[in-house]
Amino acid sequence: MKPNDNSQKDNLHPRNLHRSRYDFELLITNCPELKKYVAINPHGIETIDFSNPDAVKALNKALLQTYYNIQNWDIPKNYLCPPIPGRTDYIHYLADLLAATNNGVIPTGSSVLGLDIGTGANCIYPILGNTIYDWSFVGTDIDLKAIQNCAKIIEENPKLIDAISLQQQTESRFIFKNIITPEDRFTFTMCNPPFHASAEDANQSTVRKVSNLNPKEKKKTNPVLNFGGHNAELWCDGGEIGFVTQMIYESAKYAMQCQWFTTLVSKKENLSSIYKILNKVNAASIKTIDMAQGQKTSRIVAWTFLSEAQQKSWKI
Repeated sequence: MKPNDNSQKDNLHPRNLHRSRYDFELLITNCPELKKYVAINPHGIETIDFSNPDAVKALNKALLQTYYNIQNWDIPKNYLCPPIPGRTDYIHYLADLLAATNNGVIPTGSSVLGLDIGTGANCIYPILGNTIYDWSFVGTDIDLKAIQNCAKIIEENPKLIDAISLQQQTESRFIFKNIITPEDRFTFTMCNPPFHASAEDANQSTVRKVSNLNPKEKKKTNPVLNFGGHNAELWCDGGEIGFVTQMIYESAKYAMQCQWFTTLVSKKENLSSIYKILNKVNAASIKTIDMAQGQKTSRIVAWTFLSEAQQKSWKI
């Protein structure tokens, strides 16, 4: 969520509502608490300090109120505060993926059921997917406090109550086991996997991120807490490649119960290993969707075990 001096963010998805510069006057009207964080930068443009988690949280609240009719949203201190424009892109690219085997029409409505792996305390993907396309979701996480906060968000926004359900993953070594039952059929799964392999890696990365956003913050001694992000959200044994590898091997056990399995992959160098594993488990189709926001590049890797005919006959 680095500020962008361009009036148009051309690298965001064409349907993304956040391609233009933030309208802070409108956002502050809907969320007055944002006002104290807004200032004029050296280029004469209104912005916020993106290294300040309180400022980013206030911006998120304003965006959710203004564009998605989410009136009550909050996260506990030290939990990840997601950049909404980038999260929205994942949802739109998923919609395009589903449209490809639905006669080019984006499927909408509650019959589209997504599984959000590691939904965090923010519940952002289910919120956006439901608000934009009226999809239903199951959100999972190993962190009980995160699940409890998502439940509070859902309870305080009644339109989400029938659309989003939550389930704690009680065994951290598993991803789909304990979550997908024999009766379940998911249209898609999605995941923003833990990026780092250790707490130390996460700390070093956050120091760099904070210093890039605000050079004055370089001397902070507790950057992860300052920037936001709980341990389980930021790192796991094996890092991103370890997590995605486990996800792929498990997905093969539920091959006929999901139309598309998907995950974000931040490190381009992990792709070749991921493709090898997907071929090893006999994925029928593999797609890589490039995404970008500001100077950050990422991609969605999607795979299915269904033939093209099976995909087209999938009931949405």
